[in-house]
Amino acid sequence: MSTDENHWEVGTDIGGTFTDIIAIRHSPAEARIAKVPSRPQAPVQAMLEAIEAVGLRKSEVKRFVHGTTRVTNAIVEGRLPKVALVATEGFADVLEIARYRRRDLYRLDVPPKSLPLVPPERCFGLAERLDHEGRVLKALDDAEIERLVAWLKGTGVQSVAVALLHAYANPVHEKMLGERLKGVVAHVSLSHEVNPEAREYERTSATVFNAAAMPIAVEYLSELELRLPIGPGLQVFHSAGAMVPISAVKRRPLVMAMSGPAAGVSASVSIARQFGTSRMLTFDMGGTTTDVCLIVDGQAEMTDGRMLGDKPLRQPMLAVHSIGAGGGSIVRNGSGGLTVGPESAGSEPGPACYGRGGTEPTITDANAVLGYLNPETKLGDRIGIDIKAATDVIAPIAGTLGLSLTDTALGIIKVANATMARALRRVTVERGIDGRDCTLLAFGGGGPMHAAGLADLYGIAEVVIPSASSAFSALGCLTADFSFLQQQTLRAALDGIDLARVSERIGVLIDDASAPLIANGVAATEIQIELVALMRYAAQNDAIPVPFVRPLDIIRLKKDFLARHHELFGYATSESCVIESVRVQARRPSTTVVSRPGVAARVSAGNRICSFDGFHDIATSIIDRASLTEIVSGPAIIEDAWSTVVVPPGWQARPDVSGNLFLTRGAA
Repeated sequence: MSTDENHWEVGTDIGGTFTDIIAIRHSPAEARIAKVPSRPQAPVQAMLEAIEAVGLRKSEVKRFVHGTTRVTNAIVEGRLPKVALVATEGFADVLEIARYRRRDLYRLDVPPKSLPLVPPERCFGLAERLDHEGRVLKALDDAEIERLVAWLKGTGVQSVAVALLHAYANPVHEKMLGERLKGVVAHVSLSHEVNPEAREYERTSATVFNAAAMPIAVEYLSELELRLPIGPGLQVFHSAGAMVPISAVKRRPLVMAMSGPAAGVSASVSIARQFGTSRMLTFDMGGTTTDVCLIVDGQAEMTDGRMLGDKPLRQPMLAVHSIGAGGGSIVRNGSGGLTVGPESAGSEPGPACYGRGGTEPTITDANAVLGYLNPETKLGDRIGIDIKAATDVIAPIAGTLGLSLTDTALGIIKVANATMARALRRVTVERGIDGRDCTLLAFGGGGPMHAAGLADLYGIAEVVIPSASSAFSALGCLTADFSFLQQQTLRAALDGIDLARVSERIGVLIDDASAPLIANGVAATEIQIELVALMRYAAQNDAIPVPFVRPLDIIRLKKDFLARHHELFGYATSESCVIESVRVQARRPSTTVVSRPGVAARVSAGNRICSFDGFHDIATSIIDRASLTEIVSGPAIIEDAWSTVVVPPGWQARPDVSGNLFLTRGAA
């Protein structure tokens, strides 16, 4: 037996309610999964507890990859440390001006804009200037830098964001400040590293977010390195759908935003390619949120950013749409009827049925009342199901509505499914895709319970429940490629393009994207490069992605742009077009293969009284997922130690040899 045979690769996903873990080794092949309650105030401790939950010692772990929403939560909840902003003189109020539009067009009782990320007293105007092509109009001198240093020392901040005008075209002044400020403040965030693109407000906002996240991320990641000292084997999942080394994340912690949901999408891409599914919708229902994404021809949709806390977070990331409708989402009966979320019971106290002190009704409590959750087993051998507690918190709503407990619980599930169906429409109909033609891939703690009902409501014919569905995002951390991504504004008109200059800029981007991988031991020959041009007509504002290869073929690129534009908008013209930006992704493809995970305990087969839409209090087959080898017709509940799959009347479930389940309408 070699020394590596007892070493494990571990993937974890820190959610708002649970921390999921999957551990694998290759010889002999084995996979283990577990769940432990998340610890928002001590996330590293939760990860170490997760390692123990799969029966491992820290010394047995040789690779550890994790996704987390820690940075995202800090942004949304407004728990960011104070930051100073350094901008070009005359542009220090860019965050205060923001975009010239109201938050809510028809409400005059709310402020037109939210408060700026950095108040005016912590914004500094620096005497320097570049033009839009990066030519120096006013040089940055030592006296001006010394004036800045004196001012910064008086602010007492830990972090400073530097976003100088047109630094994306030439970062010379930002690099000078980066070197000079190293001993002045603990953390320096430079816009040309965070978001080297045009649009001053969005670039400045992203740079400030990154600066504010740096103290949180550095402290958190340093603790993780100290308590799990495995060197380069320690990696973080980023929001563009791959893993990156910790050293790179400390400089750009903003890449961790949405990393947990992105990991689930990454694993979904592997499933879509494996099954040859042309269009797949991911449906990740956790304890706090539901995240959905569209996968077309084996590629997940990408976006240039999103809004967080009414502020733009601009950087390339997977186009995951999130809503506050998870298993722990609180149910309320207001003047407009039943609503779910966005408030969540979280991990402490959690839903009432977990018996941890929860007192407000949640979606999970409704599932418990309907009989879907097994009161005789413990979730992950840790959390039992208290049906009476679930009944007690839903009873007041039932009394107010004048309905039975069963009808009330079914109503809650319908409202939850309708809320999640709207999220699916956001990533399909609004992008010109008929969602009814897609396959729904359901995972997360609650996804397999709601998948068939959601598919019925939306008109989807097939649902896939992957093996290890409850820890699927953690699985994505392990199976994803090792990669890094760079995107930079180019602004090159195709008519009269300077091919030599453009090719040189692309070469620099490729080197920058490859550097973190090479620094972590990846050979240059193992790195694959993917190139995307963000293109638009000269008079347009927004760009669309068009893949290309080197050497750059302008005729082919324009042809592909016109075809993509016609596909998205129904027309294409002969107007002049522009390469707005170039996106480069350097990746080493993953070779990790995960065998079917073992289960901690077998589920006792039998029957349980459950209720479904139109079918109340009927005897329902309870089936152990690990032993399932034949097609099962609903109503049925398929269980393992970590998850519950609901097969309603009129649906059937078919297993494959890898442990995946395929749900379709109709009797066997």
